[in-house]
Amino acid sequence: MGHCSSQVWRPEDSSLAEPEQPECSASPRRVSGSRKRKWSSWDWMWPSWSIHGSQVVSLQQAFGVFYGKKRKLATKYTYQTLFLGGVDSDVKIRALGKVWSLHKVFLCQSGYFANILKDTWKEPHSDIIDLEIKNHHINIWSLDFVFGSLYRDEDLPVKPRQVPHVLAAACLLQVEQVIQQCNETMKKTISMKTVCSYYTTAETYRLKSVKSQCFDWLLCNLMIHPNVRLYREIDIKIMYLLVSSSDLLVLQKEFDLYTTLKAWMFLYFNPRWKGSVNRLFANANRWLSRHMECSDNNTFLESEEGLVFQPVFKQLRFQHIIFDLASTTILEQDRLIPLEWLSVVYKQQWLTLLRVQQHRDIGPRTINEKELEGHSMRCGIRINGDGAYSCKWSGCKFGFPLRIIFTNRDIIFKQSGQYHNDSAGLKQVRNVVFRITLLHFDSDGKPTFSKTTGHKIVTLKNDEEKSVMQLDSNILTFPFYLFCNFLFISLANAGNL
Repeated sequence: MGHCSSQVWRPEDSSLAEPEQPECSASPRRVSGSRKRKWSSWDWMWPSWSIHGSQVVSLQQAFGVFYGKKRKLATKYTYQTLFLGGVDSDVKIRALGKVWSLHKVFLCQSGYFANILKDTWKEPHSDIIDLEIKNHHINIWSLDFVFGSLYRDEDLPVKPRQVPHVLAAACLLQVEQVIQQCNETMKKTISMKTVCSYYTTAETYRLKSVKSQCFDWLLCNLMIHPNVRLYREIDIKIMYLLVSSSDLLVLQKEFDLYTTLKAWMFLYFNPRWKGSVNRLFANANRWLSRHMECSDNNTFLESEEGLVFQPVFKQLRFQHIIFDLASTTILEQDRLIPLEWLSVVYKQQWLTLLRVQQHRDIGPRTINEKELEGHSMRCGIRINGDGAYSCKWSGCKFGFPLRIIFTNRDIIFKQSGQYHNDSAGLKQVRNVVFRITLLHFDSDGKPTFSKTTGHKIVTLKNDEEKSVMQLDSNILTFPFYLFCNFLFISLANAGNL
């Protein structure tokens, strides 16, 4: 009796690395750019069968080496009669309590079985091949799907929720065309309901392009489209990567990201909680408050249950939170963040302010990608309709009151407000490194319009206005979102803040 282990084949890159060619002359070839398969002529190994005692059919006909309607009829015939009916099967596969009556010449398309069957083409395989399944994502339905696909020259339909199971089976059996189908299906159907499961699946089976697209979707939608189900499904590792990224689209300001993390952590400890997003944030605050009333620990993240969340919260850019008094007050009242973390930030920011005052630093002189990645201020707003908008975030600090003005033609920076002799003694000329990103999303959270300035430096004098992005009102679709990354201080001069 032949035994097959359940070792999973993993493609090596986003383009789906080709599996090693099975040692079998019956190996099919894929037609580049087509979803249909092209079959070689294996006349020496194609027997003729008597189906129901009346019609003689060869595998050449069964494979459908015809064109047009005849080909479609042939592939339909092979699937219904040979796969579903098991007519003239010459090999049986048993897994998860079910037996499939299959045919070697079709099964050879599976790299997994090609090597097992390579020496048994001329005689029927008398024993049942037991397929040991250790992957809990593989079920009878997904195995049946993959086996059935070997009898079709076109993809069988698969629903998004079924993709992770089908992909697991396809990787086990090394059926490249099904792996490719799953890869393309996932890319097309990333949404609130699928993104986390797709990300985990893509990471498991090394589908790099799918994993990257899922992560990009989360960067865009974590705060723009808050969702209880989504927050419940995001694990600690993914959240760490999201919060640490300067590409995370932060709606409003950094403190709002802190609020989002509180809600996410609340769901971790209350997985059965049900309610709206608005209720989620309120309940998270009440839960944390009640918890800390009964706690002897200084802060929640220093407690035994809170330690696991420390890496995530440490990625918050507290230097862009503590410049707002209301936000800083809540931060300390929550008793979530260790005081040691905040003390370091307070000290660093105070020393930076002194350096700016005494050395009259006018801001960054060059674009440093490393500084931007870890320290830039992240903020954003929603533009609901045509008209003029003006916004100023409290994080625009160190005596640099930068105002962002949006019209239907351009985005303008204005250094507004009058300086006084005692207002940190700053020069009227200031530099700021920035990146502006405009985005519009469809109902599934995928960007349908995107435009960015990339990282740039602008120099402004007091009350000066400068256009930093030109817009075409004819292609703008409302609502859309305006996101900004700012760096106001040269970190080299600020003691590596």
